[in-house]
Parts: sequence; structure tokens; C-alpha cells
Amino acid sequence: MINITLPDGSVREYQDGVTGIEIAASISEGLARNVLAVKVNGQVWDLTRPITEDASIQLLTWNDDEGKATYWHSSAHLMAEALEALYPGVKLGIGPAIENGFYYDIDLGEGRTLSQDDFPAIEQKMLELARQKSEYVRQPISKADAIAYFTEKNDPYKLDLLEGLEDGSITFYTQGNFTDLCRGPHIPNTGFIKAAKLMNVAGAYWRGDEKSKQLTRVYAITFPKQKELTEYLERLEEAKRRDHRKLGKEMELFTFSEKVGMGLPLWLPKGTLLRERLEQFMRKAQQRAGYQPVVTPHIGSKELYVTSGHYEKYGADSFQPIRTPNEGEEFFLKPMNCPHHCEIYKTRPRSYKELPVRLAEFGTVYRYEQSGELHGLTRVRGFTQDDAHIFCRPDQVKEEFTKVIDLVLYVFKALGFENYTAQISLRDPENKAKYIGADELWEKAERAIIEAATEKGLPTVTELGEAAFYGPKLDFMVKDALGRKWQLGTIQVDYNLPNRFELEYIGADNEKHRPVMIHRAPFGSLERFVAVLIEHCGGNFPLWLSPDQVAILPISEKYHEYAHRVNQLLADQDIRGYIDTRDEKIGRKIRDAEVSKVPYMVIVGDKEQENEIISVRKHGLGDMGTMPVNAFVENFKQVLSELLG
Repeated sequence: MINITLPDGSVREYQDGVTGIEIAASISEGLARNVLAVKVNGQVWDLTRPITEDASIQLLTWNDDEGKATYWHSSAHLMAEALEALYPGVKLGIGPAIENGFYYDIDLGEGRTLSQDDFPAIEQKMLELARQKSEYVRQPISKADAIAYFTEKNDPYKLDLLEGLEDGSITFYTQGNFTDLCRGPHIPNTGFIKAAKLMNVAGAYWRGDEKSKQLTRVYAITFPKQKELTEYLERLEEAKRRDHRKLGKEMELFTFSEKVGMGLPLWLPKGTLLRERLEQFMRKAQQRAGYQPVVTPHIGSKELYVTSGHYEKYGADSFQPIRTPNEGEEFFLKPMNCPHHCEIYKTRPRSYKELPVRLAEFGTVYRYEQSGELHGLTRVRGFTQDDAHIFCRPDQVKEEFTKVIDLVLYVFKALGFENYTAQISLRDPENKAKYIGADELWEKAERAIIEAATEKGLPTVTELGEAAFYGPKLDFMVKDALGRKWQLGTIQVDYNLPNRFELEYIGADNEKHRPVMIHRAPFGSLERFVAVLIEHCGGNFPLWLSPDQVAILPISEKYHEYAHRVNQLLADQDIRGYIDTRDEKIGRKIRDAEVSKVPYMVIVGDKEQENEIISVRKHGLGDMGTMPVNAFVENFKQVLSELLG
């Protein structure tokens, strides 16, 4: 008999050789119908693979990321079977699961191509094969037999993959008439796959090598229910409508210019106002929290980044050195703000009494991203971080961490991010050699992070081995309105830079000590944050953040003077707006203000001017009726107060 430990800590006894599907059936019939794979001591296995010793397990369903990955990898095999049936002689590369769905790299042979017109036939074939409920059968195989199989099949890409594999570690998986070289794991049978959609085709060099043959990469996605596929496709359409690149252009927020350079955004006046509002919001919050503002240059000497370690990390793949007329003198575009802040800390001796020292900067940094990886504002070559570094004593780490959590949550509340998880990233206990710093300090820092997150009641997940080499960290994973995950906000504990820069403070014992350094950036980068925010709210920014909060729309030129009076009354109350003085009909002005996502529209005509009132419309909701200006201001400020707490 063996002991099986379940995720809730309970232990059950089973016969040696029990399988995941048998364990699921012993718990409930419903679970047995829905389970896709089993995680055994941290590794995902097939449900039919025997467990022969004591183990901790997790039964994976569609609701688990690893369950989805297993499902989609199995679907890639199904698509490959369909392609072989429809395109005899097709040669197969690799077919992994990805974040949403899967792909397979294929070689159709000379003269054959694949387009979106071919997708329906492939989808139909996949579902036809899926209905056969063919089992995914795992078979260990010798390297010689594997080579013989793919030689006879004339599949050069599988033979290439086999070259790097050791005898005794090779497995095949077979379902229906299809056999593939694969480590697995897979779902029990193809019958779990009920809906399939091919999404796209693209070119991909074999093994990513431009000197190798270009294959056809077929992207697809599958679901256990047709309804889920329909909902997914609807979300994709909504994502297109919310695309920050599209809305950024329509709302005149930012642009790019090839002459300026790829990945270097140009902020237009309305976008600049948006950025400034975010900065002002954060500056006020930081001032209340005891941060001191600093400004550092956009470049630094090579020696600075050699000392910090950033030259080793970014040097080869970043912008190349800036050389001066002085022999051997080199500067770099700043990849990070932290080395500069370390030098600011060192400007004078520090006492334990003045710690923590909190230095904050909206610092622009530069990293050379490959052109193929650039994407709107989410992946750029120059971006501004809401960076701050806290230099504190070891006994202050937990308190400072808690305060930064408060700041991050304040930001999320003000900007409407309600669905988030805090990821606690700790050391790999089995491989401490890849981290720096004493065990005692690591344990203290990890304990401080865990306790701070617990005390704040954060929904958390813990990931071993995900800590930075210099210390543990807390990352905030936010779900946007479309259910997509983004990493926004990070807090990191660092023992590395204080050592590299020989930072010190005089302790109560009158001896020199190393401070602990906490890195934090609630926004991360302003560029990426704005992109996520645009897509999260569809361009309908929170009222306090909108570049234009009110559009004043006179019905004709006759009411321009009254419109200016209203605009001035609103401006006196710090309400931002503009007057649409174009010679257009009021219906057109309203439509244009709606497209520009202006939160409120104030319409003025004969009735409004005569009675000293305004007619108000709210974006997306329509007519709010007529009211005096002061009543509108009172309502406006009430909404603002609720948003900002």
C-alpha cells in the first residue's frame, strides 16, 4: 500500500500502482469525468500512469492552468493527425501548448500552402477524429526503434529532435492512426475535445534558426464545450475593439514614428495630460508615504553598470556604448534607475535613526528589444518607471513591505483593478547556490513578505524558485475586464546592490551595517500601465484621470459666449473640459464626444442660456437631464470622492 497526500493535506491509502483516474473515481464520479491529468510530486502525468510510491498529488481539470496545457498539447496531436489525413506526406516539427491554445510547425512540401480558406476542413476533420474517443497511449521506445520509425516515415524533423535525446528517455504517444515523439503528458482520450478553431498561420524557421527551412506554423485552440469557444471568440472581438493601439490613435493619446525610431513612443497632448495625471496621483501618494523625490540622468558611465551587474545582464543585448572624445570613456543609456539611487544614498553617512530612506523617481530607462517583440506601448525600447528604492534596516523590512502593499492596493482601487492575485516568489530550497546572501537574511525576508501578505488579507500563490537571485519578491498579477492576466506592481527585496555598492549605516551599536534595499514600482512602467489601463477600461478612463472630463457642446455659434462662461465656472472647480465650437450639428458633436470617451457632455442652447442651467449627458448612459452648474459640480465631486476614497 502507498500513501497519497491530497492538496488539502488529507492522506489516503491506495494499492501500489494506483493511477490518477482511479484516485479521482474514488473521490467522486463527477471528478473522474472531468479530470484531465494528475500532478505527482510536482510533475504532470497521464491519468493512466501507475503511481508506485508515496506521493503528493493534485488532480488537474480544465480550471487548472496545467490542466489546460495538457488538454491543448493533446489537441495539437489531434490537429497533426487531421493534417496527416488531409495532406498526405506532410512532415511535422513541434506542437506545444501556448498561453491560449497551441500550434504545430509543419512542412507541407513543395508547391503546397495553407490559408484560412482551408481552416474549416481541418476543424471538421479534428472533430470527426475527436468523436472516435481514441485513447492517448504512452509507449517507452528505444532510440534505435524511434529512429527506424521516423526514417521509414521520412520525417526529418523528428529525426533531428531524436539526435539530442538519450536512449531510455524516449517515449511515443499514439492516438487513432497517429504516433508522435513526445514526453507527454496527455488527456485520457480525444473525446474530451468538443470544439476546435484554427486561428492563424505564420512562417517559422525550424528551431528558430534563420538558416534552416521555414515551416508553416498553424495556431489553433480547442475547448470542452462549444459555448466556451463562442465566448472566447467574442472576447477576442472585444479585445480588438479595446486594442490600446487602436484606441490610442482614435483618442489622440500617442503615436510612433519610424524617423524617431521603432519602440520609442511619442506622447501627444492628450496622452501627455493622462501621463501627468498618473504621475501627480503617484507623487501625492508617495509624498504622504514619506518618499523623497530625486532625478537622475538618462545615461551613466559604463563603470556604474559594471558595479551594479546590469552591464553583465543587459550589455550585450542592449544599446551599444556611447563613446566620448576621451580615450576609453564610455557611457550607456540607463537600463535601470537603481544604481543611480544607490549613489544618491552614498552621498553622506547614514545613521540607523534616519532609516528608512525612501527615494522615488519617474525615471526613463532604455532597453534594446528585438523589433519582432515590439508591441504598441506594452513592449517598447524607452519607458518611464515609477521607480522607488527603500533603504532600511533588516528589522524594518516587514513594515516597509506592508506600506508598499497599501500603496499598490490604493492604486488598484483608484483605477478599477479589482481582480488580482499576489504571487510570493521564494528561493528554490533545493538549489540555494544560485542565490546570494546569508540564509538567515533570506529566511527573515521571506517570512516578512509572507506575514505582510497574510496580514493584509491578500489572495496569494507561492512560487518556489521564482525569487530574483538577490532576494524574494511579491508580484501583483491583475486580471483585466477580459480576463487576461497582467503583471502590474512589484515589490522586491535586494541584498545584492547594497553589497555591490558597499552601502552602509551606523547602527545603535556604533558599528557599520548593510541596509536592505526594497525595489518597488506600483505602475511598473507608465507606457505598459497605460496600455493595460486603456484595454481594461476600453478607453473609458476613471473620471479623475480622463484628459478631458467634460465636453461643452453649444448648439450653435449664438451660445458660444455662454459656453465659455460655463467652461470657466467648471475650470474654477478644477474640472477639465473643452468647448466644441465647430460648425456641426449637435448630434455630430455628441457622437464625436462619445467616440473620444469624454465622461460628460454639457449641452447649451436657448433654454439653458435663458435659465442659467446646463443639459448633461453621461458617456455610455445618455441623458441626465438639466441642472444648475453648481449641482453638476457637486455631483461630479461626489463621484470623484468615491473613486479616490
